[in-house]
Amino acid sequence: MLHACRWKPRAVPARETELARRALASHGNALDLRQRRALILCDGRRSTRELLGLLGADTVPLLRQLQADGYLEDVDLPAPASLPAIAAPAPEPVRAATARRRSLSAARIYVQGVLELQRAPAAQHLRARLVGSADETQTVTAILDAIAGLPAFTKSGFAARVRERVAEVLPEPHLSALATLALDGEVDAVV
Repeated sequence: MLHACRWKPRAVPARETELARRALASHGNALDLRQRRALILCDGRRSTRELLGLLGADTVPLLRQLQADGYLEDVDLPAPASLPAIAAPAPEPVRAATARRRSLSAARIYVQGVLELQRAPAAQHLRARLVGSADETQTVTAILDAIAGLPAFTKSGFAARVRERVAEVLPEPHLSALATLALDGEVDAVV
């Protein structure tokens, strides 16, 4: 028995514009971490459905905004009625998944790696202090001191991005201390 084949046009992959490529290359403050991730993944090879699978169903407003700002072209966004088909995860499992991803060890390893790449003696001192921290309190203090010390030997934008990344992995009980941390040139911390 032959079945009729329905031809479905392939979804047009979202592509970054020249403006997006310049913004990504400059490592400036024009884009936040989530926008940068989305633009990096919008390489012209992934459909919008694949992007939503990688970045989450709540990515549609982000992609719309990036397209409106001129960073993306050919974004084939799903109609609002088709969004439930993409299956946004329930709030409780998301919270559990986020809690599993948060780890003091991950934050520690990330900050150690950042400090290891710096050539300043102050960075090596901060790294040695972080490596030598024996308990949770010492580790959190060493991480906060390292982030606070970054603007002394790196660009402030880089230090802010490191703080954002640490905020993504640091266990929730320690986020308040990170949120109060203001870097050089900032009036208030923004996490």
